[in-house]
Amino acid sequence: MIDFKDKREAALWHVINDEVMGGSSQGQMSFTKGLCVFSGNISLANNGGFSSVIKHIEALSQKVDRLTINVIGDGFTYQLRVITYVDGYRLAYKHNFATSPNKLERFVFLLKDFIPLFRGRVIDNAPKLRAENVQQIGLLVKNNTEGPFSLRLCKLDAQAMI
Repeated sequence: MIDFKDKREAALWHVINDEVMGGSSQGQMSFTKGLCVFSGNISLANNGGFSSVIKHIEALSQKVDRLTINVIGDGFTYQLRVITYVDGYRLAYKHNFATSPNKLERFVFLLKDFIPLFRGRVIDNAPKLRAENVQQIGLLVKNNTEGPFSLRLCKLDAQAMI
């Protein structure tokens, strides 16, 4: 689905930092040493503390029931996010994953395990996440600690149930 070894991929991601809420964290998607890298610096100033990147994707098959991502992390916890629109409202579904420093890891996320959010709040009565409704995919880092972060991305796949 997404090959992060393609240097053109980095330019397709849009950055959304906490500055939208008054914070001063910095994040970016770049291409370094053969991989796309989501990196930057988290600042807790002005109630900040997050950075994210997002990309529009083509519709997934309704048979897709899981997403798999291969990364080399930094020890921080990240979120894989998928975005749908319900009655004109943007609805994000998240799944956290904790990385190990400098270790290639593969994470598998079942769509049924994603948690629905609206503006950071869990939505208890949200519709079931359906692959064919996903329009965007993203990554988010939210730390309670100031400092640099770096997530090297290898590959993201959508897989269909068997």
